[in-house]
Amino acid sequence: MKTGSVVPVFFIYICKLMQHSDILNKGLEKTRKGLFSRLARAVTGRSRVDDQVLDQLEEALIASDVGVDTTLRIIDRIEERVRRDKYVNTEELNLYLREEIEALLLENKATNQVMPFDFSKKPFVILVVGVNGVGKTTTIGKLAAQLKAAGLKVMLGAADTFRAAAIEQLTIWSERSGAPIVKQAMGSDPAAVAYDSLASAISRDMDVLLIDTAGRLHNKVNLMNELSKIRKVLQKLIPDAPHEVLLVLDGSTGQNAYQQASEFSKATDVTALAVTKLDGTAKGGVVIGISDMLQIPVKFIGLGEGIDDLQVFDKKAFVATLFE
Repeated sequence: MKTGSVVPVFFIYICKLMQHSDILNKGLEKTRKGLFSRLARAVTGRSRVDDQVLDQLEEALIASDVGVDTTLRIIDRIEERVRRDKYVNTEELNLYLREEIEALLLENKATNQVMPFDFSKKPFVILVVGVNGVGKTTTIGKLAAQLKAAGLKVMLGAADTFRAAAIEQLTIWSERSGAPIVKQAMGSDPAAVAYDSLASAISRDMDVLLIDTAGRLHNKVNLMNELSKIRKVLQKLIPDAPHEVLLVLDGSTGQNAYQQASEFSKATDVTALAVTKLDGTAKGGVVIGISDMLQIPVKFIGLGEGIDDLQVFDKKAFVATLFE
């Protein structure tokens, strides 16, 4: 890979995306308002943090879809700080909560990354999975457009052959982003499409290959078999492909998103997450719970319809925005 031009340009582009604090602020507005209205109710009329305040804080976090297990972990940490500091007033509660949520996210096995992918591998193969309706194809299209804008050569593989609409939608994104697409007729073998996509990406010296997959098969065994078959055919051409398995989740579904992540993790080796539609929900706390419980890095968050509204996930900026 040419490291003299493409990677530095992409690095600058990603840094620019991470600095779009106005997009982040607007995208998390509903979650922030929902969380703070609940926190306000928890501390109204209280001068210090006691068991009752902590119980109400627990309810507020669960209502924001942080998840029960993650919420209890956060509450345990705050209780420990309250015991240690002896007297804690409610004004300090937000600071404690912010610090503990940030610490929890940073403890994830994947550190906060500016460069979400290792582009020393070429073509870098990203297998994108997720159920229908979560914004999977749109996420692929936005990511392709961003990578193209950063100077990378990108190709799309339409391996979701179970729905004609999926192929048509990806074709539209191919035209919009200028990324060539490999596709076959509806009902074709998805593994064959994946293989042809990678063969074409290699022959055309592409930097990145994004492969769309079926959003839903009729049972988990079929899903597991299909993804396993795709992985095997890719490895005939590149032994360590795919380099990333990106699971797209709809943040507005709250705990259902966690269940989907859990099921897909059983079906295939999910290595990264993209959480979409956070701008339309007060359930953005699900990002915290998923990251904590599954220990799979959230690499992208979707905050709107625009191409730049798909952002690289910055843990510190995410928490800071929630508590502004």
